[in-house]
Amino acid sequence: MKSHAFVREKIPVVIQSTSTKAAKCGEDVDPPLDFGRYIYFQFIPTLIYRDDYPRNKKIRWNFVLSNFANVAGAVMYAYYIFIRFCIPVFRNFNHIHVNPKTFVSSMFSCILPGALLFVMVFFALLHCWMNAFAEMLRFADRMFYRDWWNSTNFSNYYRTWNVIVHDWLYSYIYKDLYTVSVSP
Repeated sequence: MKSHAFVREKIPVVIQSTSTKAAKCGEDVDPPLDFGRYIYFQFIPTLIYRDDYPRNKKIRWNFVLSNFANVAGAVMYAYYIFIRFCIPVFRNFNHIHVNPKTFVSSMFSCILPGALLFVMVFFALLHCWMNAFAEMLRFADRMFYRDWWNSTNFSNYYRTWNVIVHDWLYSYIYKDLYTVSVSP
């Protein structure tokens, strides 16, 4: 997704730059591709490529360490949930005959642990991990998610729980499909 965004944003610049170079015949023009910006884009928590991003003035290392500690705690808690709630339910699945009653019973006994794991993965990845990397790279745009917990329908939920992916889909897929479908 990141490579697609980079190529989509830079191809028009490269085409314009080559036509400008041909028109100027010999004048030095800044190269349209900057490898340093591309590497920076590969590590920041966004999928939309821009030449410049808002930046913080300094890195708060205590904030970075607390976010990585939260990720480690979430991983250990997820391990505990699997060991305590999920593994015992499915431990004997190979040794017993599975009928619909035992299958449904096992599924219902894993609903709450599954919901807890969903929230833990959300917290660990979309909050702690991305905030830690954003802080280390001084990336100031921290809108990784909106208030998905207040969603009343699925369309609002899918737009708000992962803003990074939604913005990529909107910018590079929806706009293109809309342009193709509207143009005669």
